Amino acid sequence: MSYNIAIVGATGNVGRELLEILADREFPVNDVFAIASRRSLGTEVSFGDKTLKCEDLEQFDFSRADIALMSAGGTISREWAPKIAATGCVVIDNSSAWRYDPDVPLIVPEVNADAVSGFAKKNIIANPNCSTAELMVALKPLHDAATIKRVVVATYQSVSGAGKEAMEELWNQTKGIFVTDTPTPEKFTKQIAFNVIPHIDVFMEDGSTKEEWKMVAETKKILDPGIKLTATCVRVPVFVGHAEAVNIEFEKPITADEARELLREAPGCLVVDKREDGGYVTPVECVGDYATFISRIREDGTVENGLNIWVVSDNLRKGAALNTVQIAETLINRGLLKQAA
Repeated sequence: MSYNIAIVGATGNVGRELLEILADREFPVNDVFAIASRRSLGTEVSFGDKTLKCEDLEQFDFSRADIALMSAGGTISREWAPKIAATGCVVIDNSSAWRYDPDVPLIVPEVNADAVSGFAKKNIIANPNCSTAELMVALKPLHDAATIKRVVVATYQSVSGAGKEAMEELWNQTKGIFVTDTPTPEKFTKQIAFNVIPHIDVFMEDGSTKEEWKMVAETKKILDPGIKLTATCVRVPVFVGHAEAVNIEFEKPITADEARELLREAPGCLVVDKREDGGYVTPVECVGDYATFISRIREDGTVENGLNIWVVSDNLRKGAALNTVQIAETLINRGLLKQAA
């Protein structure tokens, strides 16, 4: 059985990744529709060995599609997701617009696949924030084994998480510095080339940023509302790949060796943890890969039942496009999709 898939935001970083991953994973596709804004009408994008021409979001008939994979930003999603869902097409959305709606499941398939059945309330499923997705994959097997009490995470997030313009800004600033051009921040609040910026999204009243708040709220919704989490989210001059330094406190004892074995067996995880030069994974090495890599697994002697881990993943894949496609696969594998072609 095959399905008709609409990619909303097909010309963006994540949209192009969605098309590539659908082809790579041999998703059971009948037709794929590339959807974008009117200004991108006719723009060509690749799907496997095919070339698709973008269609206009405002004119497209979504009753032709079984699933819409949306990555067009929160504003577009808030307006269009309910309209698309009303046609009978299931929406899987990458923006933050629906993540905190109690009637919309927020899904990481390796973690809370059972919750996907709740999509029927609004015909919408939310994809988590990129930094949250990889963290959940790493925490789930550890939480099941020893029950997590508290997490302290510092993220090192690549510029691709802020879109194509952000990637161009890093590239242009980097080139400019070598010819003594003064870097001009546009997408970011400060120079990003050869710098790090402890500020992602807007500031909130308590001094945290919305990106940090997202990690707290999404961890509670996806994994366990009882987990306490605090985050510092930092933008770094890396094109693709998010990294996280994670400190975890557990209710029950767990050793580094036990954690290492659990993570080796866990879905979506790949442990690379040698205590030697280069015995760990960095963002450059994770690009294009499906896995969430875990390194630097060690016990924290400053707290009872504590561990430190280093987590790295391709944010355009597991943090966005891959997780979205996996949600669609979960719907199909569980027989939840009614509109099969």
